[in-house]
Amino acid sequence: MTFVTNARENTVVDHGDHTHGGTGTPDPHAPIETGTEAPDYFDVLQQAIRELLVDKGLITADEVRAMVETLDAHRPALGSALVARAWTNPDFKKRLLADGTAAIEEFGIDNYDGTKLIVLEQTPEVHNLVVCTLCSCYPRPVLGLPPDWYKSRPYRARAVREPRALLAEFGTEVPQDVTIRVHDSNANMRYLVLPMRPAGTDGMSEPELAALVTRDTMIGVTTPRLP
Repeated sequence: MTFVTNARENTVVDHGDHTHGGTGTPDPHAPIETGTEAPDYFDVLQQAIRELLVDKGLITADEVRAMVETLDAHRPALGSALVARAWTNPDFKKRLLADGTAAIEEFGIDNYDGTKLIVLEQTPEVHNLVVCTLCSCYPRPVLGLPPDWYKSRPYRARAVREPRALLAEFGTEVPQDVTIRVHDSNANMRYLVLPMRPAGTDGMSEPELAALVTRDTMIGVTTPRLP
């Protein structure tokens, strides 16, 4: 699902089906909190279900450990390296934008959850922002686990209702003549933002470029660090 907003419009331009759950109505004006919260109802529920499945012999503790190790191996550094490669290799960038899923596998990233990855390019005319309005669908094979604020109700609501104000809270001022496109992830389709390469980075190596790219940059709430 994609929402488009600029100084003149706030229009839903494309719809997608959600196959994930979520309850409650977010406060559309609450600030984005980045602190660590105590486990909520769903954290306790998933732990209880996991323990029950192990106790019933439906999964093993080794299988749980193996999945945790897989999740731990996937961190934002993978996405940062991916962006740096796209910045320095025009052919790879073209393949990444055409078929993100195939490109990350070519790059050596295990797409372990089988979801489709769509890569969105930031341009001087368009700023892309990623959200999951109902829960926390996120490009985990590329970025690892989502931050707490990405899963929060205020972020999920405000990303759609007032993205320009929300981005300002992250320190990202988007000019009024730049269109903001908000992309709503779902269980089968995830988004990754390809930021614009900063000026003054000619001659920098891929590792040096990757250091300019943060997790938040690839969600679309911030821009790359300056060299």
